[in-house]
Amino acid sequence: MCSYLPMSQAPLPQMPGQLLARGVARAMLGFDFVSLPEFVPILGLRVDLMCLGPKGEIWVIECKSSRADFMADAKWRGYLEWCDRFFWAVDADFPTEILPDDTGLILADGYGAEILRMGPETPLPGARRKALLRAFARGAGLRLQAMRDPGVISLVSSALP
Repeated sequence: MCSYLPMSQAPLPQMPGQLLARGVARAMLGFDFVSLPEFVPILGLRVDLMCLGPKGEIWVIECKSSRADFMADAKWRGYLEWCDRFFWAVDADFPTEILPDDTGLILADGYGAEILRMGPETPLPGARRKALLRAFARGAGLRLQAMRDPGVISLVSSALP
């Protein structure tokens, strides 16, 4: 991920899903949510965006750039137990009728996003929320430290989320 690269290296061009994630993360700030892209809540699962709200609410947002991208995603149901709300983020050309009705829907581009449908609220158990909040905080701290001191990554690479 680009935020782990030394500042002197030019970042790689962003893929379509990463551009959607950037626009969604910008929009989430308007709801007072902060985001971590490519977050790993548990080994084997990596969500496109984990978002943390002002009251500790946790949203997972999966960014899909095409029908094929959505059809190839066999893990998304596993994300449901790691968030209070789940959303798909897609662009204006995406065939939204193929997305499950019982999930949230966000229309996005690389610069912003709009929530079209809220995902149902399924509150996390307290112990899981506490563990996720810790992982989110540590992940954010490690990413910030890696941006300030790129050489530190080799020392803590096993701790990165």
